[in-house]
Amino acid sequence: MELLESRLAQLARTGDRQAFRELVDLYKNKIYHLAYRMLGNVHEAEDVVQETFLRVYMNLVRYDPAQKFSTWIYRIGTNLCIDYLRKRKRKMSLDANVFDSEGTDGYNLLPAGEEELPEIQLVISETKRQVHEAIDRLPDQYKTIVILRYLHDMSLQEISEVLDMPVTTIKTRLHRGREYLRRRMDQDL
Repeated sequence: MELLESRLAQLARTGDRQAFRELVDLYKNKIYHLAYRMLGNVHEAEDVVQETFLRVYMNLVRYDPAQKFSTWIYRIGTNLCIDYLRKRKRKMSLDANVFDSEGTDGYNLLPAGEEELPEIQLVISETKRQVHEAIDRLPDQYKTIVILRYLHDMSLQEISEVLDMPVTTIKTRLHRGREYLRRRMDQDL
């Protein structure tokens, strides 16, 4: 997969629009899910996806083929999400609830426009809801790392590269984030 992505990125750098479309197809849902989890808002997540691919396209000449393409694009998407969160903090009080335009909490399993099957709805348990609420309450410095690690299954090294932080910092924040979640879940039980 890495070889394919690297090749597509190289072709896109030379102006191959089909190669760029394939990169978009490979990553649009992944970036959408990342943004949706971090922001909890459909419209902001869609904006982040568009802005991510715009930045990728504009900066393909700066992409280093020695680096994993996935790390590069996740860094762009994550940084955009962090920017949205910073802007939002200026506008909202700390205790405000964040709901998307449909009044949901921002933790649907399927992308916008796809309906959940009744069987899937039954599988979503009260515990899962509590975990999502606890993740929503995580401080941003822990929330991003927890989402990348557990919801996007990234390694500590990959998270380190995406966030441009030392692995030791990632480990510390992940540990503190898990402790926060554990305490929060204990309180809710």
